[in-house]
Amino acid sequence: MADDPNCIFCKIIRGEIPSRKVYEDAQIVAFHDIQPVAPVHFMLVPKKHVATLYDATPDDAPALGRILSLAGKLAREQGAGDGFRTIINTGRVGRQDVMHVHVHVIGGPEPLGPMIVRKGA
Repeated sequence: MADDPNCIFCKIIRGEIPSRKVYEDAQIVAFHDIQPVAPVHFMLVPKKHVATLYDATPDDAPALGRILSLAGKLAREQGAGDGFRTIINTGRVGRQDVMHVHVHVIGGPEPLGPMIVRKGA
């Protein structure tokens, strides 16, 4: 399903680059982040290449919905039993580093750091 020959996540999906998989089915794959920011840090990725949320269409809803419906179960299984954070960075301003939609799931036994700091607060 991955269809961008240069996308690092498509290469992971195709098995060209190794990853520590958390979960995989016909629509999505989840794997550990290579630079985790918390004890639990993995990403859920649709197998179909969708560059950003700007590019998502109604046809992508089943895979994106599946990602959200599995996030809690997988977070618990990975050790985030008392809460977690989901982050979807989109575009340059949103600090998206890999141009393939992905949901970060971040958590652990201790509370996470602050949310985005409000300017002027």
